[in-house]
Amino acid sequence: MTDYFVPRAIVFDMDGLLLDTERVALATFEATCDQHNIVVDRTLYNRCIGTSSQGTAEILREALGSALYERISRDWSARYRARVTTRAVDIKAGAVELLNLARRLGLPLALATSTHTELANTKLRLAGLDGFFASIVGGDTVTRTKPHPEPYLTATRALGFAPDECWAIEDSENGVRAAHAAGLFVFQVPDLVQPSASVRSLGHSIVDSLSDIARLLAEKAERRTVT
Repeated sequence: MTDYFVPRAIVFDMDGLLLDTERVALATFEATCDQHNIVVDRTLYNRCIGTSSQGTAEILREALGSALYERISRDWSARYRARVTTRAVDIKAGAVELLNLARRLGLPLALATSTHTELANTKLRLAGLDGFFASIVGGDTVTRTKPHPEPYLTATRALGFAPDECWAIEDSENGVRAAHAAGLFVFQVPDLVQPSASVRSLGHSIVDSLSDIARLLAEKAERRTVT
């Protein structure tokens, strides 16, 4: 049984964890491929989940070639941004519950996302989640994005706590690897892709929903108060 502790702070991912944007990204990618009569294997797309726009470009360009990648990237980006910057994306189950609980407990929160900061702020604002985070570390504010630990190290430093005092909550393998390497206690709520054997071997906690994490946090906080 995993030995949970009450964190001093929590660092969240955003896409696919708090917001159901990964399904939007996949749908717009598939629509763009259909438009250009291109078939892309889903396993290739899955490698892009959780990484930055630059990381996605490198993965797809290497696999598809520059010419083919350029044919679809501009239209995909435009289609995706038109959707996520004009109306709210669905909030994932348990997200508001967990964010409100952390606020009541006085836990500082940060966001470590591969999305550029301006776009992340837009997504959060449209969803009504923009008031929860003391710090937002976007993909444009770090030198190395997930799966490198820099985003999580930057976020915990901004909050003023050591990584091993903090929880990280992620959905993707790239995000889990980043948070684990940074030394945070990691929860994973899988979204489009289930964790591979190699990621499971890291020994982090894998749960079904953010509500599960809220329940664990509430239980631990209550026990600490009683004792």
